[in-house]
Amino acid sequence: MDKQESRIGIDIGGTFTDLIYQDEQGHTKAVKVPTTPSSPDRGCIAAIRKAGIRNIEAVSYFLHATTVGLNALLERKGATVGLLTTEGFRDTLEIGRGDRAEMYNLKWNPPKPLVPRKLRLGIKERMFYDGSVKEPLDPQAIKNALNVFEKNRVDAIAVVYLHAYANPEHELETMKLLREEGFKGEISLSHQVTGEYREYERTATTVIDAFVSGRMGSYLDKIEAELKGIGFKGLPLITKSGGGAMTFKDANGALAQTVMSGPVAGAEGAAELSRALNLGNLITADVGGTSFDTCIVVNGRPKLMYQGEIIGLPVQMPWVDVRSIGAGGGSVAYVDKGGLLRVGPESAGANPGPACYGRGGKLPTITDAAFVLGMLGKGELASGLFLDKENAIKALQSLSEALGISVEKVAVGILRIATSSMADTIREITIENGIDPREMRLIAYGGAGPLFADLIVKELQMTDIVLPPFAGNFSAWGLLGTDILYAKSLTYRMDLEPRYADILNPVLNGMFKELEERLDSDVQVDHEVILDIRYKGQEHCLPVSLENESGEVQLLVDQIIARFEADYMDIYNTTLENPLEVVAIRIALRKSLSKRVYGVQCKPGAGESEQIQAYSFCKEQFETFRIVNRNQLTLGVSIQGPIILTEDTTTTYIDVDSSIRLDDSGCVLITKVY
Repeated sequence: MDKQESRIGIDIGGTFTDLIYQDEQGHTKAVKVPTTPSSPDRGCIAAIRKAGIRNIEAVSYFLHATTVGLNALLERKGATVGLLTTEGFRDTLEIGRGDRAEMYNLKWNPPKPLVPRKLRLGIKERMFYDGSVKEPLDPQAIKNALNVFEKNRVDAIAVVYLHAYANPEHELETMKLLREEGFKGEISLSHQVTGEYREYERTATTVIDAFVSGRMGSYLDKIEAELKGIGFKGLPLITKSGGGAMTFKDANGALAQTVMSGPVAGAEGAAELSRALNLGNLITADVGGTSFDTCIVVNGRPKLMYQGEIIGLPVQMPWVDVRSIGAGGGSVAYVDKGGLLRVGPESAGANPGPACYGRGGKLPTITDAAFVLGMLGKGELASGLFLDKENAIKALQSLSEALGISVEKVAVGILRIATSSMADTIREITIENGIDPREMRLIAYGGAGPLFADLIVKELQMTDIVLPPFAGNFSAWGLLGTDILYAKSLTYRMDLEPRYADILNPVLNGMFKELEERLDSDVQVDHEVILDIRYKGQEHCLPVSLENESGEVQLLVDQIIARFEADYMDIYNTTLENPLEVVAIRIALRKSLSKRVYGVQCKPGAGESEQIQAYSFCKEQFETFRIVNRNQLTLGVSIQGPIILTEDTTTTYIDVDSSIRLDDSGCVLITKVY
């Protein structure tokens, strides 16, 4: 086996912190420890210590995914932000688009702005859309604003001036003046956070960047300091919301890009497997202790959006289209006021966790229901945790009495409701976008993803499941193959006409040069170019990816038009006669880490399989299931269900109508027959 760059991947979830370590020979080790919500960095370092990594100073990369930034927004516990805008535009953040998220809800209220009005201050200055100066910046206005911020203990400032994407001169001058006046907190400039137009979206994104700086910036600093303290000398990286990774140093200047860091890691791993093993298009099913996350992987890459949304606010940057709901192993089941059984989004979390954990939890959860039905085998989970069936039954008893049915029927109902919610979320990203999930494979991972995979494919009438290597720690595994990505976008309007390249390529050259200044001179990278294109007279665009030679595009205009119209036809089933225009340019430099070796890394183990009575959703009754350890599978040999497949970090439920086969890639392939 060729020598590889050693690396550590750590994904911090709501219940468990997962680690994958791969050494220079390609040998891999998985560790799972409880998350420490009050101080996630402690759980991170605890996982490294438990892994017992020798010669940590020789590890090349530390790759990380976390929900710290996301939680700061969800809990609204971030920096105290002051906002500087062009005079007359201080209320852009509150006015938004003037629309309603819930059109028919008369009691609906818009989300509260992250910056109160008293801390949104207008500054005398003005740029035209073409970057020319209409009114120069007033330095005294900056000093006056800073006095207001200091009195209100503002520790981060967002600067969003009109048309700064066309000319950032005033924003840069503002930062200089703030520093000269002694402000030492985080300063987020809109042209650096997002180089695109649309004032509301640009303002909201810049404010989010400043808001998460309080928790996320200090968190990364803590992690880096603790890594150095245990001898790590390599490069620390964190995943971005739009895929790829960036250094901790770069992240401190673009913290908004880390908001969806956590859910993206598994999507990146699924995409890597799809490319390396020719698995085709995939639907991901990542089920942890708190949530269910899903996205689609098409042509070897997760589906990207170029604007996301969090807590009702737009985020104007690349965004892997991951959909999440509160349905995980720790999701709590209850009977509502109408007497109906409900599941989630409330979660028992890491502490105390489900009742069957034996840590004092009393509320009935999905994990309790699955254990009562025998779906978790003997109940030995990661981190040496042994489940208590008596506690699980006691927790479900209250629901049984309220509904007037047996504990087992309650457990079946909980699993069916949770599965239905997960399937509905998958339908949102497939069927509602003209994609047939039956033509795709489901790749299941996370602590509870493999538990639900068989049920989800049955609900969606799919046939194929991929169970990846280290399925329970797969998000951490996915981190190990993440590319280092430097990206930039720019609003730039131009007609799409035959001589477009004469205008486009000089702009691309300047944009790529700006990114290349952040790289070492001998680094080999791939150049990527995407144009946002629309019919003239329309508001929204479609992204079109263009082949290029070291950042220079030579495609004929007819080729670009044909691609745009093919995508437009797929989505809208029509095309227009209007001419086309480019609205924005997106570029990226992608540096790939050394490739990993795929395959079965351990010899099949010996030993007879045990048996257990577990519920078959296919036959709607309890059946005898074999308990088989993943290490006992023989390469290429198909085994018919029902099976409870166990491994160190997760448990897979395989019903009567499914069969499994260990592939030479190291994946377990599950096929359901109808």
